[in-house]
Parts: sequence; C-alpha cells; structure tokens
Amino acid sequence: MTSPPVQGAQVVSRVASLLRIVGRRPEGSPLVELVRETGLTRPTVHRLLASLAAEGLLDQDPLSNNWVLGPEILLMGSVASARFPLEDIARPSLRRLAEETGESAFFSIRRGAETVCLLREEGSFPVRSFVLHEGVRFPLGVASAGTAIMAFLPEAEQEELLAGWAAHAGRFAAAHTEPLVRENLAKTRQSGYSVNPGLVLEGSWGMGAAVFDQRGRPAWALSLTGIEPRFKGERQEMLGRLLMDEAHRISTLLPSGGTLARTHRP
Repeated sequence: MTSPPVQGAQVVSRVASLLRIVGRRPEGSPLVELVRETGLTRPTVHRLLASLAAEGLLDQDPLSNNWVLGPEILLMGSVASARFPLEDIARPSLRRLAEETGESAFFSIRRGAETVCLLREEGSFPVRSFVLHEGVRFPLGVASAGTAIMAFLPEAEQEELLAGWAAHAGRFAAAHTEPLVRENLAKTRQSGYSVNPGLVLEGSWGMGAAVFDQRGRPAWALSLTGIEPRFKGERQEMLGRLLMDEAHRISTLLPSGGTLARTHRP
C-alpha cells in the first residue's frame, strides 16, 4: 500500500520554488511574476513570502517592491561555500578565459534537468551579451552550457529528456527544436565543445565545454558568450580549445580521492 504524502512536503516544494525564482536575478521578482510562474494563488504566494521574510530568507525592495533574497541566504551561502570550493577552483579559469578572449566567461552547475549559472567574469570587449548572469537557469540542452553537459550524459538520459522535449524546453522549445538539439548534441560530442548560434537571443552566441566529476559524469560547464561575429571561423576553434583546456584543468583540481576527473578531448 502506498504511503500517504507528507503534508509538509508540498509546502517545502512551494518555498523552494519561490526561492529559486527570486534568486534568478539580483533585482528579484515582482509578486505577479511569482504568482504566474508558481501557478499558486496570489494569497498563497503572499502568505509564503511574508513567512520567508519574517525568517530573513527574503526581503521586499522598498523602491521596486520586488522580492529579493534576504540576509539569511547570504549566511547560508557562506557556510555552504566551505563545502563546495568551486569559487576557488573555477575563478582562475574564468579570469584566464575572459582575459585571453575578451568575452564574458561563466561557470554553471547541473541541477537535475537544468543548468544554473554560478559564477561570471566579464571580458574586456565593449559589446557584451547579457543573456547569462549568476542565478540564471536553463533546461539541459538549451544554451551552450546545457548543451555541453547534455551531450555527454548517458544516451538513455538524453533520450528521456528528448522524449518530452517540448515540455522540458518550455519557452525555449520554439528555437530549440528537437531535430536541431539532436544535431547540436552530435556536433558537441564530435568537437568536444558546444556552440549556441543565437538560439536564446538573436545575435548573442555562446560556446561551452563540460567539466566532469571523478566518476566521469558531466556535472558543470564553462561557457563564453558574446556577439555573433566573434564566434565564427578560426576564432571559434580557438575559443573551443581554450574552453576545453580550462575545463580539463578544473576537472583535475576537483576533489576526487586520488582519481583525476576527465573532460572529453576529441
């Protein structure tokens, strides 16, 4: 006989959803957006927000009225960072990529069926793409980081995502059609790096390379974004090599109990 669901589990799920949505952008989210994206009623969302604010997990900006992350989140993040020293490991690679290419460099992590941007390093080139910043989430297979990670997942996991592709990709499905995604995944496996030719935002290109854990699974990704003319021809190949070199460097620095992680090298 199936056990009845834990009553509090639904509340936890709703709270986690609100925190994720608010945490996507530094400027936070308005109430109307939180209601729309969670699918909850306005009174329910407002009640949860008030409870989170009372605990210091959220604040309401007095100027914009947006809901933003609160001081308790900062404290929790500071403690958590000691267990996940990715800032120390990944930041040097981001700086080298930004300095050598002039483009903006990013470090993303896989969280279930999504990628989440964790770190950013701005390049010197004056024209930039603003598609990515810390906290932004994309479905796996969407954008360069998600494509780089998905391409090296076991085939069964890829097919599971592709079987329900429209629902998985959501608002990105129109530009990221299943045939095109399959083609991009195949190209990524062949070259070792992904290329997103303006599919998220027209004219804004991205490239990515997966970072593997000690089990050989793609768990993170490095990526570069910029305007289309700077991501073509021989320069694209150069950017791809730099991404793979730094992804490999990070993989070897990750704690692995004596076994070096690896990245795909064509």
